[in-house]
Order: sequence, then C-alpha cells, then structure tokens
Amino acid sequence: QVQLVESGGGLVQPGGSLGLSCAASRSIDSINVMGWYRQAPGKQRELVASITTVTTGGSTNYADSVKGRFTISRDPAKNTVYLQMNSLKPEDTAVYYCKVVTWPVTYWGQGTQVTVSS
Repeated sequence: QVQLVESGGGLVQPGGSLGLSCAASRSIDSINVMGWYRQAPGKQRELVASITTVTTGGSTNYADSVKGRFTISRDPAKNTVYLQMNSLKPEDTAVYYCKVVTWPVTYWGQGTQVTVSS
C-alpha cells in the first residue's frame, strides 16, 4: 500500500556526520509515529529514535546510546522523516530502517547502510 524510500547512508569517519531521510511514496492521511531502527550484523534490530505526529512539532524519544548525538525530525507536508547523526562512532555501524505507523498498520523502509570507520 505504502512504500518508504530511504536515502543518505554511506561511509563516514568517526566523529563525522551523516543525514538520513525516509519518504513515503504517497501521502498518508494519519501518521501516528515515525521512527528509525538499526540492525548490526549478528545483532537484533533496535530502536534508535522515534517521533510522534499527533501534535504539532511532535514528541521525540531516543535510545540512550545516541542521545545528544542524533536528532530526529519530520516534514508532514512531504511525508518525510529525517535522522541527523553527529559525532558518529564505529558502534553506530548498521543498516538503518525507517518505520511509519498509521494505526493499525506499520510500514518499513528497505534499509540503508551506515558505516563508521577510519
């Protein structure tokens, strides 16, 4: 029904920055939550950040490991969610997936590789 297209992944040095974006292929009337997850090789997929879309501006939530370094934001007019990643560490290396919840349906992006290495 809805396709999420991710972009912005790549290779970056430790301490560098990278920005991810995720856009829905068509407009969605009622998005409840937008978020980012990541999965490293051999590890379970984990929540990175999420933002609610019920109220203007949204309410954000971050994993302890990225708090203060990552920022999630959204553009309702473009049905897009962003993840700005600063002060990147090798531990941040993973495939990053965006997630959109429009109750009661959940959509996932195709994933984009983020590699942090010197």
